[in-house]
Amino acid sequence: MFSLPNLLTMSRIVVIPLVIATFYFDSVESRWLAVILFGSAAISDFFDGWLARRWNQVSALGRFLDPIADKLLVAAILMMLVGFGRLSHLSLLPAIIILCREILVSGLREFLAELRVGMPVTKLAKWKTTFQLVALPVAVMGDMAPWGIPARELGEVLLWIAAALTMITGYDYLKAGLKHMSADA
Repeated sequence: MFSLPNLLTMSRIVVIPLVIATFYFDSVESRWLAVILFGSAAISDFFDGWLARRWNQVSALGRFLDPIADKLLVAAILMMLVGFGRLSHLSLLPAIIILCREILVSGLREFLAELRVGMPVTKLAKWKTTFQLVALPVAVMGDMAPWGIPARELGEVLLWIAAALTMITGYDYLKAGLKHMSADA
């Protein structure tokens, strides 16, 4: 339970309230703090799985917590960006798409687990996660980005790309899951 990979995964959950708190102290410093905390959590997402496989420390807890930690982190930041008006009204759509897909895939994984059918993560889904984990801190920086970088707009473009990948991977997972549902009928 207390292996380094599991601790890294748990740290992503622990950091969520800290990142949320930064939204209530809106300053350049608090946004940078949010970006650093979120970025550290995003980097830990790579290392927890890599270390678990490399050190042969893959665990049931890690397999359970890793996708939950990712989804909680992404969902919390999306909600805060929306709640604090840091996304344009049009960019609410990719936020909704991302959240709905995550709920759909989680439910599908739970259903398939009852049938003892695994649903491995695809390379495209990893790219989707990468775009989300890059888009969100850029959007968090928003209008306070240094050197005149249009971070709000850039974050929203990256969020739309993540949403497009989200729809493709969600459809792929749903299509694969429906095969098992129709076989059960």
